[in-house]
Amino acid sequence: MSDSSPLPPARLHPEAELARDALSTPLLSRAVRLARWAGPRTRVDAGGGLVDEQVPEAAEALGLTGEDAVADAGAAWRVALDAGLVEVVDEEEGTVAAGADLALLTGGSPQDVLGVWLAALETVLADASVPDLGGLVDAIAAGDGSGELDLDSLHWDPEAEAEFLDGVLGNLYLLTVGEEGPVGAPVPLPALAASVLVPDDMAEPTNEVLEQVSDAMMRLDDQFRMLEPVGLVEYRPVDETLLSDADEEPAAPVDDTDVSRYGMVRLTPLGLYGLRARLLEAGFDAPAVGDLADKGADALLDGTASFPSAAAHAETEHWLNRREPLTAARELLAAARGTDEGAPLRRLRCQQALSLVGASAEPALREVLDDAELGGLARVWLTEHGAADVPPPSEAMIFWLTIDTVAAQLAAEGNSEELRELVEGLAHRHSGFFATAWRVDHPATADVLEAMGRLHPDKKIAKEARKAAFKARSQHGG
Repeated sequence: MSDSSPLPPARLHPEAELARDALSTPLLSRAVRLARWAGPRTRVDAGGGLVDEQVPEAAEALGLTGEDAVADAGAAWRVALDAGLVEVVDEEEGTVAAGADLALLTGGSPQDVLGVWLAALETVLADASVPDLGGLVDAIAAGDGSGELDLDSLHWDPEAEAEFLDGVLGNLYLLTVGEEGPVGAPVPLPALAASVLVPDDMAEPTNEVLEQVSDAMMRLDDQFRMLEPVGLVEYRPVDETLLSDADEEPAAPVDDTDVSRYGMVRLTPLGLYGLRARLLEAGFDAPAVGDLADKGADALLDGTASFPSAAAHAETEHWLNRREPLTAARELLAAARGTDEGAPLRRLRCQQALSLVGASAEPALREVLDDAELGGLARVWLTEHGAADVPPPSEAMIFWLTIDTVAAQLAAEGNSEELRELVEGLAHRHSGFFATAWRVDHPATADVLEAMGRLHPDKKIAKEARKAAFKARSQHGG
């Protein structure tokens, strides 16, 4: 994932709602309870962790039972310490007191609460990149007797492990923000592991790569089990029956029904907020729907150019809600003008935005009826809204608007099936389309005709399109 190009926009829930979600996550709520449980008798070691004899007391205070109770209590204490809910007041004595951030969870703003939760998330992500404790003990035993950790015997590279988890979470974020709906669909664990490990140019994964994917799935299963209690993900773990033989990695899934047994993960709305915050911190351009609401119409049309359609629609609604309809329509039309490469897509986004504006925008559309670039767009809008006395477009305007529309679709979607159908329809409805289209005075005429030649399935018509493109280039000296 490159940090030079913007990601699709995240559709975030309101901060007040996210703050409530954060407070109700099992791990943060336990950390809060431990911070309130801690008192003068609470003792910590040199690293700030609870001393061994107090961990069972902490587990009891949290109502935890079972074989994971001590580990869960220890994790909750680490979160309380790292998130500022408790602080060490005397390192020599090992005493603690309530931290300054504990009060933020009851008296602070939603942003304050989310700041505490983000600190908790960092602690869990750091823990998730560490192998199991049993492996660590074995690695120390395999050392030189000094008690130092032998990372080579553990086959563990801390930086590589953290980078791998970041890569997986980055891909999960991309899959989530790329969805048309407000919440991403669950992603199968094998597909997520493969998205990081299988090279893009590898048609069929080798056996070696498949083994790496299988091994990564098992690591991710452990990691997502840890990340679910902090509220980052909803996770359906790998089916335990697939792990019955501890010496064998699970075989690859055979069909869509079977794949769900290999783990399914989805970012929560809180998780989407958290990963976006981490991406911004790392220098990525990670927009959110609503970022453009206070900016000009030019920023809206350019900014939504690369957005998925649902996100562009939501962003435009945010923008329109802050403006009077007629003024907004005039701003949009003014920003849609231009002969630069991005202008056709701006006009398409303008047309989509104007479809959300009510009939009160009609005067703005009538004002541009004679405009060479906007007149066709205005006639379409007025006709769709049932306006009276809409002057018919000239043939030149119809052809210019057609070239402009195809150019916008090319910029938005590339050689999509929808564009292929549009091209076929144009050639079918207008038998002499190419004989006239090459003369259209539009900067994208030649490129559009070349694209039509690529996309049309009829070889004869495709040849006509390519000939027309050559004429258009000759006409404009290109």
